[in-house]
Amino acid sequence: MTDKDSIIPEVVNEEGEKQTDNQARTLALPQQLLPDKLYLLPMVERPFFPAQAQPVMVSTDPWKETFRRVKESDHTVMGLCYVENLGEEEGFNAEAFPEIGCVVQLHQVHEVEDKVQFLAQGLKRFKITKWISTKPPYMVSVTYPKSPDEDQERLKAYSISVIKSIKTLLPLNPLYNEELKQYLARFTPNDPSLLSDFAATITSATGKELQEILETLPLTKRMDKVLVMLKKELEILKMQKEISQEVNRKVSENQRKFFLREQLKIIQKELGLSKDDKTAEIEKFTNRLKKMTVPDHVQEKIDDELDKIKVLESGSPEYGVTRNYLDWLSSIPWGVYSTDNLDLDIAKEVLERDHDALDDVKDRIIEFLAVGAYKKEIAGSILLLVGPPGVGKTSIGKSIAEALGRKFFRFSLGGMRDEAEIKGHRRTYIGALPGKLVHALKDCKVANPVIMLDEIDKIGMSYQGDPASALLEVLDPEQNDKFLDHYLDLTLDLSKVLFICTANTLDSIPAPLLDRMDGIRLSGYIAKEKVDIAKHHLWPKLLKRSGLKSKQLKISDAAIRQIVEGYAREAGVRNLEKHLARIVRKSIIKLLKRPNLEQKVSLKNMEELLGKPVFQKELPITGIGVVTGLAWTSMGGATLSMEAARVHAKQKGLKLTGQLGNVMQESAEIAYSYISANMARFKGNPEYFDTAFIHLHVPEGATPKDGPSAGVTMATALLSLAIEKKIDRPLAMTGELTLTGQVLPVGGIREKLIAARRIKIMEIILPHANQRDFDELPDHIKDGFTVHFAKTYKDVAKVIF
Repeated sequence: MTDKDSIIPEVVNEEGEKQTDNQARTLALPQQLLPDKLYLLPMVERPFFPAQAQPVMVSTDPWKETFRRVKESDHTVMGLCYVENLGEEEGFNAEAFPEIGCVVQLHQVHEVEDKVQFLAQGLKRFKITKWISTKPPYMVSVTYPKSPDEDQERLKAYSISVIKSIKTLLPLNPLYNEELKQYLARFTPNDPSLLSDFAATITSATGKELQEILETLPLTKRMDKVLVMLKKELEILKMQKEISQEVNRKVSENQRKFFLREQLKIIQKELGLSKDDKTAEIEKFTNRLKKMTVPDHVQEKIDDELDKIKVLESGSPEYGVTRNYLDWLSSIPWGVYSTDNLDLDIAKEVLERDHDALDDVKDRIIEFLAVGAYKKEIAGSILLLVGPPGVGKTSIGKSIAEALGRKFFRFSLGGMRDEAEIKGHRRTYIGALPGKLVHALKDCKVANPVIMLDEIDKIGMSYQGDPASALLEVLDPEQNDKFLDHYLDLTLDLSKVLFICTANTLDSIPAPLLDRMDGIRLSGYIAKEKVDIAKHHLWPKLLKRSGLKSKQLKISDAAIRQIVEGYAREAGVRNLEKHLARIVRKSIIKLLKRPNLEQKVSLKNMEELLGKPVFQKELPITGIGVVTGLAWTSMGGATLSMEAARVHAKQKGLKLTGQLGNVMQESAEIAYSYISANMARFKGNPEYFDTAFIHLHVPEGATPKDGPSAGVTMATALLSLAIEKKIDRPLAMTGELTLTGQVLPVGGIREKLIAARRIKIMEIILPHANQRDFDELPDHIKDGFTVHFAKTYKDVAKVIF
């Protein structure tokens, strides 16, 4: 038997009785001639209802064979079932199909690319009784369940309620009108079953909820559920209408205001009460310039641009460019200068108020201001403040501006790679802007501010240009009175600006740029200075920032000193401030629990607040072949112990360890050669180094080290090893050694002395040429030191041994 033959129509009349095939074909309506076996097609989005007639589109694969067989059958009907998850990838699952579906008549079946499109006309509910094929094409045996008989009056009441609900929905959504027309063209509204099905289809209910309606056979129960759905739909549509009305109200209000504003502009213009935007802009620019003393060449350019903007349309791109250009030209304070306060007593007071220690730096700044006070102006000056991080370079710049009574502007050069940041972009580029210096003048509103160029040693260089070279013009007093900004394309006078630059080190600053600046070095602070800074500045600032009163949280001098020596030994005070802030935070936690608590920070509770000290008390390493040297780093001074040892006496040799740079390795080799050649002069065995393999090590091997200043120290370690004598007292040294025994000068004397004082070494050997640097140091740094100055290494050996 073929598949076609297997689908034998079972003819059912309105009472559910079977008729003969011939009777059915001649007398019955199409929905009465329904087979007892159906091919199934799953519907994924929502179920199909008997009251529906609408197009359906499905994929050709795997349903092509299903459609072919239905088309070849006598009745061209198939079953549509709602399947929430078809699960084709995991294989067919018969349980995914519900028992109840809708049998539909197929019309206008045709393929569109890889899709099959057809018009489905819903006929009747069916119930699956048996599965014949569980693979596409799916086939099942079905029956056609009837709704049980119910009270007609009750059904009529329900029908009226449903119709009333549909009528309420119609004004809220015009789409319902079309669907209702289609329904009335095919059915009578007096059929409660089809009416309830139609009402369900026009709602936006989920597929699962609609399937529940399809499976509900008792009409009153079905209509009861449909009424709930219609009520829910009505609430959603009302909410949607309210939202839409609110949006339309806002749009209408904005449009009304816009039209009224435009009408008001026209009326005011006709009465001569107001001007158009272009005229108002031009007046704004000219009013700004009236308050300034504009140079002739600038005024000529401004007049040309004003003439140009008058003939340009306000909507043209050129208008926007010209307007922005005039805005910048009229914002620069041409000829506007603030009056300098040249009272040196006030300057001293400001510097003393804002900074502890740094007496030599303050004196140097007062000298600089004194020159300006004598000639009644400070112009053409470029200061360079050099020192480790956290020693107060930026704050000193602010204090200078305050002492002079000038506006202060700061911008960082760190990482800057584009020279346009300094000199501006040309106006031909979209989004072009002037350089930072023009921004500074505009923000300060005077032509003689204090401009701080921070981190000048970290300026970059790239294919976009070299900002350091662009600064050569800015920082040259002979040239900066005619500084050319690319955006303005006009020369500006920067000669009255006081430039203050800051840097951590001078090594990375180009020599031509460094030559244009007057350098002031800020070295690190000693422990006493840090304690004073913490008491007078850092601690009060932290209490104020946290909203605490001084009586709520106190700290002893001994506690501050312990923080300085045990937790924050860097040259500056930033790390010290961080540790003090940590103490404040932990104390506030206790105050939140006990608001009236008065706390005191002392040595007893230091470890409770900050943990174990980071730095333990340093003791100089002593012994034969061990010498303490002094070094300078960008973070301040440091002490280094040099260790020399004889490994064996089988062959001559020298091994160096400790991450030494090229210059330091050469210093070690010079020291080795000098001591080897002059052993007899130092009363040692001249043949000692002929057979000895020497290992020279500088501890803290993970830290890179370089520089020539350790030459004297290395030579002393080798000599101590060779004559088997150790240094019998705390002593440190620094100096470059030549092959002939000359001791050459080195830098960073202040930082090196601070480092020596930190580990309580008070006897120092310095190169004779550095005596001038030592004499210039403040007394509080020199106090207590015994210093020997050496011209040759013989002087060093005489002091030590």
